[in-house]
Amino acid sequence: LEIKSCARDPGSRAKIAVVSHDKRVDPIGTCVGVRGTRVNAVTNELAGERVDIVLWSEDPAQFVIGALAPANVSSIMVDEEKHAMDVVVDEENLAIAIGRGGQNVRLAADLTGWKINIMDAAESEQKQAAETSSLRKLFMEKLDVDEEIADMLIAEGFTNLEEVAYVPIQEMLDIEGFDEETVEELRARAKDALLTQAIAREESMESVSQDLRDLPGLSPELITKLDGAGVHTRDDLADLAVDELTDITGQSEDEARALILKAREHWFAGQE
Repeated sequence: LEIKSCARDPGSRAKIAVVSHDKRVDPIGTCVGVRGTRVNAVTNELAGERVDIVLWSEDPAQFVIGALAPANVSSIMVDEEKHAMDVVVDEENLAIAIGRGGQNVRLAADLTGWKINIMDAAESEQKQAAETSSLRKLFMEKLDVDEEIADMLIAEGFTNLEEVAYVPIQEMLDIEGFDEETVEELRARAKDALLTQAIAREESMESVSQDLRDLPGLSPELITKLDGAGVHTRDDLADLAVDELTDITGQSEDEARALILKAREHWFAGQE
């Protein structure tokens, strides 16, 4: 039996991820003990701190689902690039998944190492619609195609220009209505667009201040967007309101707020 990770809100609640290397041993049952004797002993030792035993899994999505217990998860979307997951629960489970003061989702995030966004079905649909609209606009502008072609690419699972440019050509030839000439033209346009973006990023990196470039959480893509909006220094970023930054970068309000607070940290450095 191995404890893989642990997250605590001392004196209130803890989550512990366990795994058994012996298929005959139930890791959760072993930790809980007969009628909860083992886990209750730990709770008593910790002055009543509630302890949740979670089954660790190599599958990050499954691990997160277990970590959010006792909430029931309806669906989950994994974003490897952002190391984040959008977890959809029904309205009855929304408060349970989040927990009092956000405790349940916060501990689950600490336990798994993933950023977890809890939302109901309506919020999920709204977010997906916004992402689809943004992706459609990207394909139409950068590939110079009409809405129908853009929607066909989206329906086939293409999510960025890199995939259009570099996936095996047969994957695109398998799309109904796409012949070799069409595919080659789309790939060429995607590569040209990527090259243009790379040049723009290089120019943006040169035109913004070093303190802004060094700010944790700022990708080259975000720096390019900030530069295009006239944000060239860390103080420029720190002066922005949350809604102004979301309009520029397309980030969520939480992501924008965290970035602005990070940019403002040097204002308070050395203050007690």
